[in-house]
Amino acid sequence: MSRQMSRKVGTRMVLFMLLATILVTFGIQVQEEQEKEKTYHLIFVPKTIDSSNDFWTALIKGAELGAEEFGAEIEVVGGRSEDDVETQIKTIEESIQKNPDAILVAPADYSLLHDVLQKVKNAGITLIYIDSTTENDIADCEVSTDNYKAGKELGEYAKTLIDEDIKIGIMGHVKGTSTEIERENGIRDGLENYKANIVDILYCDSSYEKAYSQTKTMLMKNPDIRLLIGTNEYAAVGTARAIKDMGMEKKIKMVAFDNSVEEIQLLEEGVFDGIIIQKPFNMGYMGVEQAIALLEGKTVEKTLDSGCKLITRDNMYEEENQRLLYPFSGQ
Repeated sequence: MSRQMSRKVGTRMVLFMLLATILVTFGIQVQEEQEKEKTYHLIFVPKTIDSSNDFWTALIKGAELGAEEFGAEIEVVGGRSEDDVETQIKTIEESIQKNPDAILVAPADYSLLHDVLQKVKNAGITLIYIDSTTENDIADCEVSTDNYKAGKELGEYAKTLIDEDIKIGIMGHVKGTSTEIERENGIRDGLENYKANIVDILYCDSSYEKAYSQTKTMLMKNPDIRLLIGTNEYAAVGTARAIKDMGMEKKIKMVAFDNSVEEIQLLEEGVFDGIIIQKPFNMGYMGVEQAIALLEGKTVEKTLDSGCKLITRDNMYEEENQRLLYPFSGQ
């Protein structure tokens, strides 16, 4: 081969390599732009869609704001009752058929949702747990209150309100949910030796009305109860309404979870001595944030604690706590 021909072949090789590099670079840029422009489709299945419940209202608002800020679409679907596991299973089944990028779920039962949630994973859909978990560790990420820790803190505070002879009753929300199990275990450990004073525990199935009637039943059966503990907003508010209607708010101490407007008013009135408030808005926002991060191929922590705080009549008017109690007031 002549020197001139070799020079031509070499020039062509250089040009070919340069062209290949340009094409690869262009392809990467196009892919990156497409990824930036992609609108992720998320579906959130809470335990309930209940506009009368401040906790779920705030959590859904947080998720919707997160979706807006991250440029994602979010669809919120679910039943009207926290204990309606059958409807939640059906809703998750229907959500899988829509083939979203991620499904965020607040499991309504600790064990009964395994099969349907495994179907989410089998379909290649990113799975995020919000608020609650299940016995099977299959979610890509979990965002919730550390419910055991919160329960223990509430139990430790409750212990300061009573002496060794005081009888205790607990109004639980939905038996079998991870939140109920963890909070109850924490409360018992926080009470320490006083946990032996628990004489009754009933479950209201997250119904204000049932908590109200169950409280009356509990107090008629155990008239010497002088401390009541409510494990969520439904349990707390229903129990407090019953105590007030029975004229026993001065005789019975009460502590509880959550911070609806009515609960804050009851704290101000002295019906509640203390409440553990969660941060549901943060929980919803963080759940969406983690989902987007996973979809973008980023590494996230497996479990995130969205936080909680014990509020009493002694500290409720502190500026920081007012912002927690009234997150949408603009304070």
